[in-house]
Amino acid sequence: MALKTEPFVVNIGPQHPSTHGVFRVQLTVDGETIVDLKPVMGYLHRGTEKLAEEKTYTQCIPYTDRMDYLAAMSNELGYVMAVEKLAGIEPPPRAKWLRMIFAELQRISSHLFAAATFFQDLGGWGTAIMYMLGRDREQILDIFEMTCGQRLTTNYMRIGGVAQDVPPEFFPAVRRFLDDMPSRIDEYFDFLADSDLLLTRTKGVGILPKELAISCGCSGPMLRGSGVPWDLRKTNPYLYYDEVDFDVIVGQNGDCYDRFMVRFWEVGQSLRIIEQCLERLPDGDVRHPFSPDFVSGTFRPPKGEVYQAIEGPKGELGYYLVSDGTTAPYRFHVRAPSLINLTPFREMCIGWKVADMIVILGSVDIVVGEVDR
Repeated sequence: MALKTEPFVVNIGPQHPSTHGVFRVQLTVDGETIVDLKPVMGYLHRGTEKLAEEKTYTQCIPYTDRMDYLAAMSNELGYVMAVEKLAGIEPPPRAKWLRMIFAELQRISSHLFAAATFFQDLGGWGTAIMYMLGRDREQILDIFEMTCGQRLTTNYMRIGGVAQDVPPEFFPAVRRFLDDMPSRIDEYFDFLADSDLLLTRTKGVGILPKELAISCGCSGPMLRGSGVPWDLRKTNPYLYYDEVDFDVIVGQNGDCYDRFMVRFWEVGQSLRIIEQCLERLPDGDVRHPFSPDFVSGTFRPPKGEVYQAIEGPKGELGYYLVSDGTTAPYRFHVRAPSLINLTPFREMCIGWKVADMIVILGSVDIVVGEVDR
């Protein structure tokens, strides 16, 4: 017997753990079926872009750490490259290879966190969190700590290079990680491949057609999960990415499963890149020989504007800077992939159940510090 129901509104968040931060989803549901959805943002807004416009170019670096706080190295890299492009500064080769190593370690760390919390959203309590975070990601954070003294908000990249060279114990630690991870990826795949929990809750759920993904400006695993092989490391290479060999991982159906597996298999590609970077890492300086005026904080790039984008763990992370010739940016704007990738979220959820919305949001992989800034 069919029952007549009336749609009603229910809020999930901003304190709900499955919203991955202080993010609110306002659902209009008919029973358990979603008929409309409105993302509500702004609970974590800190005015990062306006604050940065009152600081020197070097003082802006720690602000970038606190946007996607699970990918601080990548945030810093995009920003310092934008300033270097604005000022015509070329970092030494050793610094550029080190940047690639840390960017790929950060990508692995971010993807491990995304995969572990996604499996948690599915209801697979404990296992992924304990191993992906408590074992593998901790190795990466140990490497960060031994290099710059910080595990999360690293403040390691510098305009013209990196803060300091890596310590002697860095290379054995990275080598151990590279030796350990391939077997662990196989272990995870054996664990996940036949998981009824993963397959039944993600296959065919939250499909994002490639045309919609492109029109919404999606990037990163969101876009590649829909079958579009767009990766800035290949299409617009920077640093030395055009000199290393790796594959662009793509999905077929654009569902939650494909987005999850794109991140999962990208870990192996990042390992390949790090291996090649270690083999080609030259000796030499790790910072550009700055003038005393630059070191003292009176660095003034020439007047102009620039946009610099990198392939962050979540997609295209871009910085738009305008210089008016003073010590602080006149305009500091961030193209944050977590925000842009939420654009098709409503269309991905309509027609699915409330429990499916949790899975779909987890497959987008947002960090709200980057959404709100």
